[in-house]
Amino acid sequence: MPFYVILQLIFISITATSAMTWFSYAISKSFRELYKEPVLLIYAIDKLKIDHSARSKKTWGWLTHYIIGFLFVVGYHIIWVKNILPVSSLSALLLGVLSGLIGIFSWIIIFKMTRHQPPIDFKGYYIQLFFAHIIFAIVATALYALMLIF
Repeated sequence: MPFYVILQLIFISITATSAMTWFSYAISKSFRELYKEPVLLIYAIDKLKIDHSARSKKTWGWLTHYIIGFLFVVGYHIIWVKNILPVSSLSALLLGVLSGLIGIFSWIIIFKMTRHQPPIDFKGYYIQLFFAHIIFAIVATALYALMLIF
């Protein structure tokens, strides 16, 4: 993969992950619930009993969140380059739904593996997570389409 493409995918993933995170933070604040993925990742890292400072765990929580976003965008890129789906509004929605389901399933596994049961409304969290991934996919698809033009 050319260096220029990697830079584009990094930019797309940072922007899409930031949009998703902003949505999660806004919903979290609106419903007064802890729906913040990076914060929940920090708690999950803490439950793994990894001996790091609180600052280091916070860094790893945020970094993990953005790395996962990058991996999703790389997956989208492969799907588009191999012409499995076109770069379109419909594929954005389809990828968002698929990503949302993957995200929900992943968090169920994370909570089970770490035995972390945060005091959250799980149903509400999974619903907002689903829509956050749709926002992620829409932003990623829109930016990817723009990158094709330039």
